Amino acid sequence: MIIGVPKEIKDHETRVGLVPSGVMALREAGHEVLVQSHAGEGSSITDREYVDAGAIVQTADEVWSKSGLVVKVKEPQKAEYGYFRPGLILFTYLHLAPLPELTDKLVASRVNGVAYETIREKDGSLPLLIPMSEVAGRMAVQVGAQYLERPSGGRGILLGGVPGVAPGNVVVLGGGIVGTNAAKIAVGMGAHVTIIDRSLNRLRELDDIFNQQVVTLASNAWTISENLKTADLVVGAVLIPGASAPRLVKREMIANMKPGSVVVDVAIDQGGCFETSHATTHTEPIYFVDGVLHYCVSNMPAAVPYTSTFALTNATFPYLLELANYGLEGACERHAALCEGVNTYNGFVTYRGVAESQGRQWHALAAVQ
Repeated sequence: MIIGVPKEIKDHETRVGLVPSGVMALREAGHEVLVQSHAGEGSSITDREYVDAGAIVQTADEVWSKSGLVVKVKEPQKAEYGYFRPGLILFTYLHLAPLPELTDKLVASRVNGVAYETIREKDGSLPLLIPMSEVAGRMAVQVGAQYLERPSGGRGILLGGVPGVAPGNVVVLGGGIVGTNAAKIAVGMGAHVTIIDRSLNRLRELDDIFNQQVVTLASNAWTISENLKTADLVVGAVLIPGASAPRLVKREMIANMKPGSVVVDVAIDQGGCFETSHATTHTEPIYFVDGVLHYCVSNMPAAVPYTSTFALTNATFPYLLELANYGLEGACERHAALCEGVNTYNGFVTYRGVAESQGRQWHALAAVQ
Protein backbone atom coordinates (compact mmCIF):
# COMPACT_ATOMS: atom_id res chain seq x y z
CA MET A 1 0.00 0.00 0.00
CA ILE A 2 1.05 3.61 -0.52
CA ILE A 3 0.86 5.63 2.70
CA GLY A 4 0.81 9.42 2.53
CA VAL A 5 1.93 11.89 5.21
CA PRO A 6 0.80 15.44 4.36
CA LYS A 7 1.96 18.58 6.10
CA GLU A 8 -0.64 19.84 8.57
CA ILE A 9 -2.23 23.16 7.62
CA LYS A 10 -4.41 23.92 10.64
CA ASP A 11 -3.36 27.12 12.41
CA HIS A 12 -0.01 26.54 14.14
CA GLU A 13 -0.40 22.76 13.84
CA THR A 14 3.24 21.72 13.98
CA ARG A 15 2.85 18.00 14.63
CA VAL A 16 3.19 15.37 11.92
CA GLY A 17 1.44 12.03 11.48
CA LEU A 18 4.48 9.76 11.15
CA VAL A 19 8.11 9.86 12.27
CA PRO A 20 11.10 8.42 10.36
CA SER A 21 11.22 5.21 12.42
CA GLY A 22 7.64 4.53 11.32
CA VAL A 23 8.61 5.14 7.70
CA MET A 24 11.39 2.58 8.02
CA ALA A 25 9.08 -0.01 9.58
CA LEU A 26 6.47 0.47 6.85
CA ARG A 27 9.12 0.14 4.17
CA GLU A 28 10.38 -3.06 5.75
CA ALA A 29 6.80 -4.38 5.63
CA GLY A 30 6.74 -3.77 1.87
CA HIS A 31 4.88 -0.47 1.71
CA GLU A 32 5.71 2.83 0.02
CA VAL A 33 5.63 6.05 2.03
CA LEU A 34 5.14 9.52 0.55
CA VAL A 35 5.89 12.49 2.81
CA GLN A 36 5.06 16.07 1.88
CA SER A 37 8.09 18.32 1.80
CA HIS A 38 8.64 20.10 5.14
CA ALA A 39 5.88 18.05 6.81
CA GLY A 40 8.06 17.33 9.84
CA GLU A 41 9.95 20.56 10.27
CA GLY A 42 7.56 21.85 12.95
CA SER A 43 8.48 18.78 15.01
CA SER A 44 12.21 19.25 14.26
CA ILE A 45 12.24 16.39 11.71
CA THR A 46 13.96 17.19 8.40
CA ASP A 47 13.14 15.95 4.92
CA ARG A 48 16.60 14.34 4.87
CA GLU A 49 15.67 12.19 7.89
CA TYR A 50 12.57 10.96 6.08
CA VAL A 51 14.53 10.23 2.91
CA ASP A 52 17.19 8.35 4.88
CA ALA A 53 14.39 6.23 6.39
CA GLY A 54 13.12 5.36 2.92
CA ALA A 55 10.35 7.89 2.27
CA ILE A 56 9.77 9.73 -0.99
CA VAL A 57 9.32 13.47 -0.45
CA GLN A 58 6.65 14.97 -2.71
CA THR A 59 4.13 17.82 -2.97
CA ALA A 60 0.80 17.92 -1.18
CA ASP A 61 -1.08 17.13 -4.40
CA GLU A 62 1.09 14.08 -5.05
CA VAL A 63 0.85 12.79 -1.48
CA TRP A 64 -2.94 13.00 -1.41
CA SER A 65 -3.61 11.76 -4.95
CA LYS A 66 -1.24 8.77 -4.95
CA SER A 67 -1.89 7.42 -1.45
CA GLY A 68 -4.48 4.83 -0.54
CA LEU A 69 -4.02 5.59 3.15
CA VAL A 70 -3.36 9.09 4.49
CA VAL A 71 -2.16 9.49 8.06
CA LYS A 72 -2.52 12.91 9.69
CA VAL A 73 -2.76 14.51 13.11
CA LYS A 74 -5.75 16.86 12.87
CA GLU A 75 -9.02 16.85 10.97
CA PRO A 76 -8.80 17.99 7.34
CA GLN A 77 -9.24 21.69 6.75
CA LYS A 78 -11.46 23.18 4.01
CA ALA A 79 -8.48 23.56 1.67
CA GLU A 80 -8.00 19.78 1.84
CA TYR A 81 -11.58 18.76 1.03
CA GLY A 82 -10.74 18.75 -2.67
CA TYR A 83 -8.39 15.82 -2.10
CA PHE A 84 -11.20 13.54 -0.89
CA ARG A 85 -12.12 10.60 -3.12
CA PRO A 86 -14.00 7.31 -2.81
CA GLY A 87 -12.15 4.56 -0.98
CA LEU A 88 -9.45 6.79 0.52
CA ILE A 89 -8.59 5.71 4.07
CA LEU A 90 -8.06 8.74 6.31
CA PHE A 91 -6.42 7.97 9.65
CA THR A 92 -6.35 10.97 12.01
CA TYR A 93 -8.09 12.80 14.84
CA LEU A 94 -11.47 13.65 13.30
CA HIS A 95 -13.56 14.95 16.25
CA LEU A 96 -16.58 15.03 13.92
CA ALA A 97 -19.33 15.63 16.48
CA PRO A 98 -19.09 19.46 16.30
CA LEU A 99 -18.11 19.47 12.59
CA PRO A 100 -21.17 18.70 10.43
CA GLU A 101 -19.64 20.29 7.31
CA LEU A 102 -16.60 17.99 7.44
CA THR A 103 -18.91 15.03 8.05
CA ASP A 104 -20.92 16.03 4.96
CA LYS A 105 -17.77 16.13 2.85
CA LEU A 106 -16.49 12.76 4.08
CA VAL A 107 -19.85 11.13 3.46
CA ALA A 108 -20.38 12.72 0.04
CA SER A 109 -16.85 11.77 -1.06
CA ARG A 110 -17.18 8.24 0.39
CA VAL A 111 -13.96 8.62 2.34
CA ASN A 112 -13.35 5.94 4.96
CA GLY A 113 -12.55 8.05 8.01
CA VAL A 114 -10.84 6.26 10.90
CA ALA A 115 -10.71 8.49 13.99
CA TYR A 116 -7.95 8.10 16.54
CA GLU A 117 -10.22 9.30 19.33
CA THR A 118 -12.83 6.55 19.03
CA ILE A 119 -10.59 3.48 18.73
CA ARG A 120 -11.49 1.52 21.85
CA GLU A 121 -9.84 -1.62 23.17
CA LYS A 122 -11.60 -4.47 24.98
CA ASP A 123 -10.73 -2.99 28.38
CA GLY A 124 -12.57 0.21 27.46
CA SER A 125 -9.38 2.24 27.03
CA LEU A 126 -8.91 4.82 24.26
CA PRO A 127 -5.24 4.21 23.44
CA LEU A 128 -4.85 6.87 20.77
CA LEU A 129 -6.51 9.55 22.86
CA ILE A 130 -4.37 8.89 25.93
CA PRO A 131 -1.03 10.41 24.84
CA MET A 132 -2.49 13.71 23.68
CA SER A 133 -4.78 13.81 26.71
CA GLU A 134 -1.70 13.47 28.89
CA VAL A 135 -0.01 16.34 27.04
CA ALA A 136 -3.11 18.57 27.02
CA GLY A 137 -3.84 17.92 30.69
CA ARG A 138 -0.33 18.88 31.74
CA MET A 139 -0.35 21.89 29.43
CA ALA A 140 -3.71 23.13 30.71
CA VAL A 141 -2.32 24.13 34.10
CA GLN A 142 0.91 25.42 32.60
CA VAL A 143 -1.06 27.63 30.19
CA GLY A 144 -3.57 28.61 32.87
CA ALA A 145 -0.78 29.71 35.20
CA GLN A 146 0.64 31.90 32.45
CA TYR A 147 -2.69 33.59 31.75
CA LEU A 148 -3.31 34.20 35.44
CA GLU A 149 -0.39 36.61 35.30
CA ARG A 150 -1.53 40.22 35.15
CA PRO A 151 0.30 41.12 31.90
CA SER A 152 -1.52 38.24 30.21
CA GLY A 153 -4.94 39.47 31.38
CA GLY A 154 -5.39 37.42 34.56
CA ARG A 155 -5.92 38.24 38.21
CA GLY A 156 -2.22 38.27 39.00
CA ILE A 157 -2.24 34.97 40.91
CA LEU A 158 0.79 32.76 41.56
CA LEU A 159 -0.73 29.30 41.72
CA GLY A 160 1.66 28.07 44.39
CA GLY A 161 1.34 31.16 46.57
CA VAL A 162 4.15 32.08 48.97
CA PRO A 163 4.52 31.89 52.75
CA GLY A 164 1.83 34.12 54.20
CA VAL A 165 -0.23 34.21 51.00
CA ALA A 166 -2.67 31.44 50.05
CA PRO A 167 -2.10 29.43 46.87
CA GLY A 168 -4.43 29.68 43.89
CA ASN A 169 -7.57 27.56 43.62
CA VAL A 170 -7.65 25.13 40.68
CA VAL A 171 -10.88 23.31 39.85
CA VAL A 172 -10.67 20.36 37.45
CA LEU A 173 -13.90 19.16 35.86
CA GLY A 174 -13.43 15.48 35.06
CA GLY A 175 -11.14 12.91 36.61
CA GLY A 176 -10.02 11.02 33.51
CA ILE A 177 -6.65 11.18 31.75
CA VAL A 178 -6.78 14.93 31.10
CA GLY A 179 -8.05 15.78 34.55
CA THR A 180 -5.57 13.54 36.36
CA ASN A 181 -2.63 15.00 34.48
CA ALA A 182 -3.85 18.53 35.06
CA ALA A 183 -4.16 17.81 38.78
CA LYS A 184 -0.64 16.37 38.89
CA ILE A 185 0.84 19.59 37.54
CA ALA A 186 -1.36 21.81 39.72
CA VAL A 187 -0.45 19.86 42.87
CA GLY A 188 3.20 20.00 41.87
CA MET A 189 2.97 23.79 41.57
CA GLY A 190 1.54 24.00 45.08
CA ALA A 191 -2.02 24.99 44.17
CA HIS A 192 -5.16 24.08 46.09
CA VAL A 193 -6.80 21.52 43.79
CA THR A 194 -10.38 20.27 43.56
CA ILE A 195 -11.41 17.50 41.16
CA ILE A 196 -15.10 17.12 40.32
CA ASP A 197 -16.30 13.92 38.67
CA ARG A 198 -19.58 12.03 38.43
CA SER A 199 -18.03 8.62 39.22
CA LEU A 200 -17.63 7.89 42.91
CA ASN A 201 -15.34 4.97 42.11
CA ARG A 202 -13.07 7.26 40.12
CA LEU A 203 -13.05 9.79 42.95
CA ARG A 204 -11.94 7.04 45.32
CA GLU A 205 -9.12 6.14 42.94
CA LEU A 206 -8.05 9.77 42.71
CA ASP A 207 -8.09 10.12 46.47
CA ASP A 208 -5.64 7.20 46.63
CA ILE A 209 -3.51 8.43 43.72
CA PHE A 210 -3.04 11.86 45.28
CA ASN A 211 -2.89 10.63 48.87
CA GLN A 212 -5.54 13.17 49.90
CA GLN A 213 -3.58 16.10 48.42
CA VAL A 214 -6.65 17.06 46.39
CA VAL A 215 -10.30 17.61 47.25
CA THR A 216 -12.62 15.22 45.42
CA LEU A 217 -16.27 16.12 44.91
CA ALA A 218 -19.21 14.37 43.29
CA SER A 219 -20.42 16.27 40.24
CA ASN A 220 -23.70 18.15 40.17
CA ALA A 221 -24.74 21.63 39.06
CA TRP A 222 -24.69 23.10 42.58
CA THR A 223 -21.21 21.77 43.38
CA ILE A 224 -19.79 23.07 40.10
CA SER A 225 -21.43 26.48 40.54
CA GLU A 226 -20.22 26.95 44.13
CA ASN A 227 -16.65 25.90 43.39
CA LEU A 228 -16.37 28.14 40.35
CA LYS A 229 -17.13 31.16 42.51
CA THR A 230 -13.81 30.76 44.34
CA ALA A 231 -11.75 29.30 41.49
CA ASP A 232 -8.77 31.07 39.97
CA LEU A 233 -8.28 28.45 37.24
CA VAL A 234 -10.85 25.97 35.90
CA VAL A 235 -9.82 23.11 33.60
CA GLY A 236 -12.58 21.53 31.51
CA ALA A 237 -11.60 17.88 31.11
CA VAL A 238 -14.83 15.99 30.39
CA LEU A 239 -15.24 13.55 27.52
CA ILE A 240 -17.88 11.40 25.88
CA PRO A 241 -15.86 9.56 23.21
CA GLY A 242 -16.89 10.61 19.72
CA ALA A 243 -19.86 12.69 20.91
CA SER A 244 -20.32 16.32 21.86
CA ALA A 245 -19.01 17.23 25.29
CA PRO A 246 -21.70 18.01 27.89
CA ARG A 247 -22.05 21.72 28.64
CA LEU A 248 -21.52 21.44 32.39
CA VAL A 249 -20.74 25.10 33.01
CA LYS A 250 -23.60 27.48 32.27
CA ARG A 251 -23.24 31.13 31.30
CA GLU A 252 -24.51 32.31 34.68
CA MET A 253 -21.80 30.29 36.44
CA ILE A 254 -19.15 32.12 34.41
CA ALA A 255 -20.75 35.45 35.34
CA ASN A 256 -20.36 34.58 39.03
CA MET A 257 -16.62 33.86 38.75
CA LYS A 258 -13.96 36.31 39.89
CA PRO A 259 -12.86 38.84 37.25
CA GLY A 260 -9.52 37.82 35.78
CA SER A 261 -9.95 34.14 36.57
CA VAL A 262 -9.10 31.70 33.77
CA VAL A 263 -10.88 28.75 32.16
CA VAL A 264 -9.04 26.28 29.93
CA ASP A 265 -11.46 24.12 27.94
CA VAL A 266 -9.56 21.00 26.89
CA ALA A 267 -12.86 19.50 25.72
CA ILE A 268 -13.15 22.10 22.95
CA ASP A 269 -12.29 19.46 20.30
CA GLN A 270 -15.69 17.96 21.06
CA GLY A 271 -17.50 21.29 21.30
CA GLY A 272 -16.40 22.31 24.80
CA CYS A 273 -17.88 21.88 28.27
CA PHE A 274 -18.51 25.59 28.98
CA GLU A 275 -21.54 27.30 27.42
CA THR A 276 -19.28 30.28 26.73
CA SER A 277 -16.66 28.26 24.86
CA HIS A 278 -15.81 28.54 21.19
CA ALA A 279 -12.72 27.19 19.50
CA THR A 280 -9.68 29.45 19.29
CA THR A 281 -6.25 29.10 17.69
CA HIS A 282 -2.64 29.45 18.75
CA THR A 283 -2.62 32.74 16.81
CA GLU A 284 -5.59 34.14 18.76
CA PRO A 285 -5.85 31.84 21.78
CA ILE A 286 -7.99 33.80 24.26
CA TYR A 287 -11.08 35.92 24.68
CA PHE A 288 -13.07 37.25 27.65
CA VAL A 289 -16.65 36.61 28.73
CA ASP A 290 -17.93 38.54 31.77
CA GLY A 291 -14.35 39.34 32.71
CA VAL A 292 -13.28 35.67 32.69
CA LEU A 293 -10.39 34.75 30.40
CA HIS A 294 -11.15 31.77 28.11
CA TYR A 295 -8.42 29.65 26.51
CA CYS A 296 -10.05 27.23 24.04
CA VAL A 297 -7.33 26.25 21.58
CA SER A 298 -8.46 23.11 19.79
CA ASN A 299 -4.98 21.72 19.16
CA MET A 300 -3.15 22.52 22.38
CA PRO A 301 -0.45 19.83 22.06
CA ALA A 302 0.81 21.49 18.85
CA ALA A 303 2.54 24.02 21.09
CA VAL A 304 4.97 21.26 22.13
CA PRO A 305 5.23 19.37 18.82
CA TYR A 306 8.39 17.37 19.38
CA THR A 307 7.01 15.78 22.54
CA SER A 308 3.52 15.45 21.09
CA THR A 309 4.49 13.96 17.73
CA PHE A 310 6.63 11.21 19.19
CA ALA A 311 4.13 10.46 21.96
CA LEU A 312 1.30 10.25 19.43
CA THR A 313 3.07 8.09 16.87
CA ASN A 314 4.22 5.68 19.58
CA ALA A 315 0.53 4.96 20.06
CA THR A 316 -0.81 5.19 16.50
CA PHE A 317 1.82 3.20 14.63
CA PRO A 318 0.69 -0.37 15.51
CA TYR A 319 -2.81 0.46 14.19
CA LEU A 320 -1.39 2.20 11.12
CA LEU A 321 0.69 -0.87 10.30
CA GLU A 322 -2.41 -3.09 10.57
CA LEU A 323 -4.31 -0.83 8.18
CA ALA A 324 -1.42 -0.85 5.73
CA ASN A 325 -0.89 -4.61 5.91
CA TYR A 326 -4.50 -5.77 5.71
CA GLY A 327 -6.55 -2.84 4.38
CA LEU A 328 -9.42 -1.33 6.32
CA GLU A 329 -11.78 -4.29 6.13
CA GLY A 330 -9.10 -6.86 6.88
CA ALA A 331 -7.66 -4.87 9.76
CA CYS A 332 -11.11 -4.42 11.30
CA GLU A 333 -11.76 -8.15 11.00
CA ARG A 334 -8.51 -8.91 12.81
CA HIS A 335 -8.75 -6.16 15.43
CA ALA A 336 -12.17 -5.14 16.73
CA ALA A 337 -10.84 -1.93 18.27
CA LEU A 338 -10.30 -0.51 14.80
CA CYS A 339 -13.98 -1.01 13.99
CA GLU A 340 -14.79 1.47 16.75
CA GLY A 341 -12.54 3.98 15.00
CA VAL A 342 -14.42 3.92 11.70
CA ASN A 343 -16.60 7.07 11.76
CA THR A 344 -17.48 7.20 8.06
CA TYR A 345 -17.47 4.35 5.55
CA ASN A 346 -18.45 4.34 1.87
CA GLY A 347 -20.89 7.23 2.27
CA PHE A 348 -22.37 6.29 5.66
CA VAL A 349 -21.86 7.59 9.21
CA THR A 350 -20.80 4.52 11.15
CA TYR A 351 -20.14 5.94 14.61
CA ARG A 352 -23.25 6.32 16.76
CA GLY A 353 -21.96 9.27 18.82
CA VAL A 354 -21.34 11.36 15.72
CA ALA A 355 -24.72 10.50 14.22
CA GLU A 356 -26.59 11.35 17.42
CA SER A 357 -24.70 14.62 17.91
CA GLN A 358 -25.62 15.75 14.39
CA GLY A 359 -29.10 14.25 14.09
CA ARG A 360 -28.04 11.88 11.32
CA GLN A 361 -28.90 8.30 10.57
CA TRP A 362 -26.41 5.83 12.00
CA HIS A 363 -25.38 2.65 10.22
CA ALA A 364 -23.47 -0.15 11.89
CA LEU A 365 -20.21 -0.78 10.06
CA ALA A 366 -20.96 -4.48 9.64
CA ALA A 367 -24.25 -3.63 7.91
CA VAL A 368 -22.69 -1.45 5.18
CA GLN A 369 -19.48 -3.35 4.43
